Amino acid sequence: MAAATGVYVLKDASVTIEAIEYNNQCTRARLVPDVPIQQRRTLVPDGVVSDVDSAIWVFEVAALQKNNAGGLAKALRDAAPGDQLDVVLVPQDGLSMPQATFTILALPVVFGGDQGSWADFEASFPVIGSPVFGTTAAS
Repeated sequence: MAAATGVYVLKDASVTIEAIEYNNQCTRARLVPDVPIQQRRTLVPDGVVSDVDSAIWVFEVAALQKNNAGGLAKALRDAAPGDQLDVVLVPQDGLSMPQATFTILALPVVFGGDQGSWADFEASFPVIGSPVFGTTAAS
């Protein structure tokens, strides 16, 4: 079997929140679906009834704390909790590359950290509805 084409190492991603790029601060950016599944066994030997519910999406991000102008941590702290922020995530930057566009609810992030360590943060943000998957411009 031939190796899969179109796979990539996440190293040239683009994270844009409210039209500002934060690529140089983020170390993780991913959309994670939670898809509830209900199953019920019936009395017959192979009887199973299954239902798949709608996905609930979460945007997970980890980044260095930049607590001044142009910082994602500052922008998230400055936003009121629950503010709607528009996000574009492109896992590999370039022309005609997959992208997701979605809206998150703002939450504050941590401030400070451990002695001798990078000041960073990890956060999960609820996505409103579902992401719209598409591609970046062709040229």
